[in-house]
Amino acid sequence: MTRISSFLAAAALLLTASCGGPTQQEKTEAAVLTPADTIATESDILELPEPYATKSVTKRSRIVEWPQATMPTAPIGFLVTQYAAGLESPRNMYVLPNGDVLVAEANTVPTGPKEEVAAALKLDPSKSLRPTSANRITLLRDERSNGRPEVRTAFLEGLNQPFGMLLLNGYFYVANTDAVWRYPYKEGQTSITAKGEKILDLPAGGYNNHWTRNLLASPDGQKIYVSVGSASNVGEHGMKEEERRANIIEINPDGSDERVYASGLRNPVGMDWAPGTNVLWTAVNERDELGDELVPDYLTSVQEGGFYGWPYSYFGQKVDPRRKGEKPELVKTAIVPDVPLGSHTASLGLAFYTAEQFPERYRKGAFIGQHGSWNRSDFSGYKVVFVPFQNGKPAGKPEDFLTGFIANAENNEVYGRPVGVTMLPNGILLVTDDAGGKIWRIAAQ
Repeated sequence: MTRISSFLAAAALLLTASCGGPTQQEKTEAAVLTPADTIATESDILELPEPYATKSVTKRSRIVEWPQATMPTAPIGFLVTQYAAGLESPRNMYVLPNGDVLVAEANTVPTGPKEEVAAALKLDPSKSLRPTSANRITLLRDERSNGRPEVRTAFLEGLNQPFGMLLLNGYFYVANTDAVWRYPYKEGQTSITAKGEKILDLPAGGYNNHWTRNLLASPDGQKIYVSVGSASNVGEHGMKEEERRANIIEINPDGSDERVYASGLRNPVGMDWAPGTNVLWTAVNERDELGDELVPDYLTSVQEGGFYGWPYSYFGQKVDPRRKGEKPELVKTAIVPDVPLGSHTASLGLAFYTAEQFPERYRKGAFIGQHGSWNRSDFSGYKVVFVPFQNGKPAGKPEDFLTGFIANAENNEVYGRPVGVTMLPNGILLVTDDAGGKIWRIAAQ
């Protein structure tokens, strides 16, 4: 094998290989340490197998074009249409008070020579890894209120993998992968040219696609919450690499007084406040390489000062065998998340429904965008799910809301991968599809 072909093979291996897997002795020890168990959560009775009950499998999706006139599928009584297309990896959205929709366009980029080769040769069929990132925020304005934005402009460019966005006290905030910035903003402007101010440095990048940093203001506007994912799957690079990671951080609007609001959250992405409460909720990606059914991603309320297990345990005190014997006193405090969302679903976007355009049963419930699995023998995720709420608490299991993203599971083909979920002022729901380059619009009929 030539040096070049060896290099290409190594690059491909980055995208197709999982870990070497545990030995039989490690499997036996893990089953004793963390046996199969049944756990009561706020929404369901969760059955967890022992670690390594099934082999850790790499199954990456291959993106194929959406056929003309084909749309995702919503429940009867809803109409799905295309809101925007031709975007470059649209991940997150933010709706300004005047109804303008801001779209953060960014994606995973190479961090080393092997990944550079893999990206250049398009060895990642899921389109998660690309040679470059758009690194911009695009503004969409539907001037005629017909569900098809007539105005599309570059609102802010030259960013570094932007995701979180926030308008607060006359400033527009952006969370890049490595910092939070703010810019002066006036209502109605279609682009920002003013010089920004960096208010907070953040640890950049992260394991797999953990480069996203989200933003959310407190209900009174006095604080900003910043989500930061882990640098690794399960702390395998040492915990020094995880400083200020796997947390939700709280800051003042000027970036001062940083503190950890909650920890042990492997990759918290979506954040929102449950309607009628002051309770913060987040959607979290859990760890890989323990088998098909471990560990479920989840939606959870976030307790101030709470610890949610990562990397030492999961769903309370279920010890991860790869971290056995570490931090036992901390593990005893680990909180059981509220709503399991399925293993390896890559649950990212989160929005509570606070409008009235949808039927009564959807009001005040939570929508979660599931980007879809790569570490499971059968695909999971690749859809938007809905969790009903009553009185600020989960009132049922997650249920499918927007499906049809999987084209042919046997051939690993998918049309798109949902991420962000948000509401327009009129109550219509928007969902980003980063792999398809689209935004979908869902309205009740």
